[in-house]
Amino acid sequence: MGSFRLIETQGSARRAEFALKRGVIETPVFMNVCTAAAVRGGVSSSDLEDVGCSVALCNTYHLNLRPGSGLIKSLGGLHRFMSWDGPILTDSGGFQVFSLSRRRKITEAGVQFISYLDGKKVFMGPEESMLVQSELGSDIAMAFDECIENPSPYEYVSRSVDRTTRWLGRCAAENARLNSLPDAVNPHQMLWGINQGGVYEDIRVRHMREIRSLDLPGYAIGGLSVGESADDMYRILDAVVPEMPEDRPRYLMGVGTPVNIVEGVHRGIDFFDCVFPLKGAQHGNVYTWEGRRRLLAEVYRSDDRPISESCGCPACRRYSRAYIRHLLKADERLGMRLCILHNLYFYNDLMKKIREALEEGRFESFYREYRVTLGTNVDRI
Repeated sequence: MGSFRLIETQGSARRAEFALKRGVIETPVFMNVCTAAAVRGGVSSSDLEDVGCSVALCNTYHLNLRPGSGLIKSLGGLHRFMSWDGPILTDSGGFQVFSLSRRRKITEAGVQFISYLDGKKVFMGPEESMLVQSELGSDIAMAFDECIENPSPYEYVSRSVDRTTRWLGRCAAENARLNSLPDAVNPHQMLWGINQGGVYEDIRVRHMREIRSLDLPGYAIGGLSVGESADDMYRILDAVVPEMPEDRPRYLMGVGTPVNIVEGVHRGIDFFDCVFPLKGAQHGNVYTWEGRRRLLAEVYRSDDRPISESCGCPACRRYSRAYIRHLLKADERLGMRLCILHNLYFYNDLMKKIREALEEGRFESFYREYRVTLGTNVDRI
């Protein structure tokens, strides 16, 4: 089990350290999404180091389909495979229960998927998910769960959460068994549980109380930012976070925008991940301390300034808004790569400044300022 140490608190917001065999994770932290063991847009592991990434998040479902967890294990595990020395968290594949709703069938045993690659049937349950994650050798393995669409009927959500709880028990047993095997890639792999319950506060609270009794090394809140409003998401966080153990990391899965992150930290969240900085970058959408920019806007056609004049990322150190806009318009891949590098640098810089604000006792003023500024559109000269 990793060692979690609280350093400073301000209201519900927390500054902490999570010590693992592969290093110490300074929290609050943003985990950069490397779904198939890489960030889209030609971003390498060395690039991730350059933009301040400390944790990589990879996906069990996708890596199991291609190239296969057995192959990755034979090559020394995921860290060696992608040449990344820092901590890795693997998502369990449970989100695909939600995102592939037209291609799956859920039973007590697990989920039958139709592969998006070749149309073949693929089965994944708690034991299968744990096996794949064990073969990948990640530092943190997420429990297999059902991510529920919002909104969903109350009765269905309640039954689904009960099944997710039973799945978590199976995940815990299998994770312990796999860690004990002599050929385990990472015998110290830890399992984190996931809270579900849609937008129903009572189900969420009940589920969190049930799963915290398993005394796991960390806990996540899943099933948010999947159709509900931001107000509903914050309402659920206000209900669930006080039920989470104070001495364990708290992870808000798949969230979010810079504003979502500031709001999440304000409510006591430690870990975040999201594809927004990657997907947005494909269309020239970039984040700055002044607000969001859409580089495809006409106002940037002849703008010789960097994306942000206060930014030290590889793109801003060398290239102009006009040049990057030209690359995007010409469909040159370099344009997307530069936008991704900028966004990842910004997200990691955001987390660094949040940690500094917490250490210096000024997070509340930071929160009041940037919860507004970071959501502003600034497509003007």
